[in-house]
Parts: sequence; C-alpha cells; structure tokens
Amino acid sequence: MKLRAFLPLLLGCLLSACIGSLNYGKVPHAQYAADRRCDLVAANADTILGSEALFIVTSRLPDCRAQALVLTSFRSAAVRYGRFDPPQPGVGKRQPGTVVPLAFQPEARWWADLESAMAKSDGRVLVYVHGYRETFLSTARDSFQIKRLTAFAGPVIQYSWPSQGKLFGYLIDETNIAWDEQNFRRFLTKLATREWTKEIVVVSHSMGVRLVIPAIAFVDRNSARADSSNISNIILASPDVDRQDFERDIAEEILSTRRVNDGRHITIYVSDRDKALGLSQRLHGYPRLGRPDCFDPFEALALKQQGFSERCYAAQSIYDVAPQKSGLTIIDTTDVGGRHSGHSDFLKTAATCLDFKAVVGGERDRSTGRLPTRLPHVFLIGQQTKQAESDDFVICQRTP
Repeated sequence: MKLRAFLPLLLGCLLSACIGSLNYGKVPHAQYAADRRCDLVAANADTILGSEALFIVTSRLPDCRAQALVLTSFRSAAVRYGRFDPPQPGVGKRQPGTVVPLAFQPEARWWADLESAMAKSDGRVLVYVHGYRETFLSTARDSFQIKRLTAFAGPVIQYSWPSQGKLFGYLIDETNIAWDEQNFRRFLTKLATREWTKEIVVVSHSMGVRLVIPAIAFVDRNSARADSSNISNIILASPDVDRQDFERDIAEEILSTRRVNDGRHITIYVSDRDKALGLSQRLHGYPRLGRPDCFDPFEALALKQQGFSERCYAAQSIYDVAPQKSGLTIIDTTDVGGRHSGHSDFLKTAATCLDFKAVVGGERDRSTGRLPTRLPHVFLIGQQTKQAESDDFVICQRTP
C-alpha cells in the first residue's frame, strides 16, 4: 500500500484508539522506586561500574523491584543521576533478553565523579538527548555507539526522558517532552555554570531537539558567561521541530552575533528520505527542520526550472551586524544510506558517521566527503562507492 493511501488510516490511529491510553498500571508508582537502590540519597553505583560506564540523568520512573534496574516509560517525580554500562545479554529466567547494567548515585556524588572525569579531558563533556520512540535499552546502545564512533575523550552523559518507545506513542511523547523542559534546563544550567566545565558538545536527535533548543536559550539568558556560553558545539540530527520557527528565533539568542564570533556553531543533519519527519510534517502542517521539503510549491517549481533539486532548507539568520563567520551548517544526507529510513543517518550510514565524528571532534569547516550546493551553508554528503551493510556497521561502530 502506498504511503499516501495508508496515511489517513495512520493519522486516524495516531489521533484515536490505535494509540492506546497511557495507563497508570497495576502497581503504585511509589513501589517501583521503593528499593534502596533507587533512593535519592542511599543509592550507590560503585558495585556495577565498569571501565566504560557512562553518566545518565533521567526523568523516567525507575523500576527497582527486580535484580536488574530498568527505566520505565512513566514520568518520575524526581530527576535521578547515575551510571550505566554497555547493554549485556540477560542471565537466567529473571533477566531474559538484553539488559543495561544501571545504578543510581546521590546527586552530589554524581557531580563530583563527573568533575573528576572531565578534568582528564580539559573540561569537555558530551550530552546526548534522544528522540521519539526510544527505550532506555535503545538509547543506551546509541550512547555507547556515539562514544565509540567519535572516540570522545571526555565523559558522555545521556539525558533520558520518558519516551514511550512505541510507534503510536508520538502524541504521548510530545506531551512528555513538553513536561520535561524544566527538568532538562535545570540540569543543563547546572552543568554549564560549573567552573570546571570548559566545553559542552550537545547532540540531540529527532524530538529531543525540543528539549535542547529552549534549554540552551535559557542558559544563555541566565548564565554568568553572558557573552559566550560554553555550549559551543551543537549538533541536531533529524530535528523534529518547525523549520520556520527555528529560522525566526535562532538569531536572537542561540546564534547571536557575539556567540557565533566566540565559537558557537550548529550543525544540522537532514534528509529528504526521512519518513518519520515526512509523517510529522503531515501531522503538524508545516515543514520540519530535519527534512528539506519545500512548503511553497512555487519555490519548488522555480528550483526545478533552474536545474536544482526541489529541496528547501532553513535559511541563515539575517543580522543587523553580521558575525565574522558562519554559525550554521546544514548537511543533507539524502543521497546516501538507501537501506535506511533517513531518520538516523548520523549513526547508520558510513559517510554520515564519518562526518558526524569529525564535527564532534571540532572540525567545522570539513571538506572531505562534503559537496557544495547553491547555498553556502548547505552541503551534501555525496554518494560514495556502494558499500555492503556490514561496512556501515563497522564504520559506524554499530552493534547488531
């Protein structure tokens, strides 16, 4: 069935009974976190930490009743801090499938451990915010993939918000991410205002951008470092936000002239093959930042008549006093990764993974692998020699 024919049914499902209700469940939420391992003061992560343990901040309600802690899709009344190891096969009947070793810490201890880890990398840290339809298992895999792929020397922090991890949980995810804005901005403010935080690399995917953009704007308004936030390298992968809203507001705060001159830069990965954002556009009525659809059909026709692809991108900001350098780069991955949906090319297609790795490492004016376009701030990831799917796994450091 073609997408156009299937779309009315899918939209009907999203807006009606196909979604299902987010039931409270049969267990009082307080019982999920009653165990000492989930106590905000008594929790101790020392017993499970391996050499690869990553940091986590989460607003998900934990389930601490079984041997292996898990994070549910429910909201938690308290934000928790902890550490987690790479996903591992479950052991025995009580832990079927794959589990993620996880333990919580008192907040003060967590910040002290983070400071020690960042001291070994000149005060650098990477914060990853996941998108829609994610579970803690899937985001843990992505977090470790980002760590391995980029060879980031500093600590990596995953911020895990209560996504449902379900195809038809989109509207619930929208509700939860709006609810979680205050939690995330408080965390990011604490991180950005620490004296020992020298550079924050922020990577967000899909709907996660809706936490990142307002939080960075909040930090900019309230940080003592008013002229230049240490949030300098911002990467938005397949962002599920309104493109025109982004164009209108970004220059006023996040990419103001003074912040761009002091080193701030945003890199956006987009794809015309992005099926998830294509559906999101139909739901919201306007183009998404991560998909280069032309909302104006006359603009698309004009591009076609000039011999260009019918793709439209976020425009660069217009300044009263222009910055000395560009603060915005858009990378179009449409022409690579035909085996995938286009929604996660930064972690799934070899050419994009290599570009993403370079951007995380601070290489902003990258030339290798990028092709120029009619717009100075937009580049294409050119079609490379066709690679087997196994090559994508190897180069992107993916796990099956």
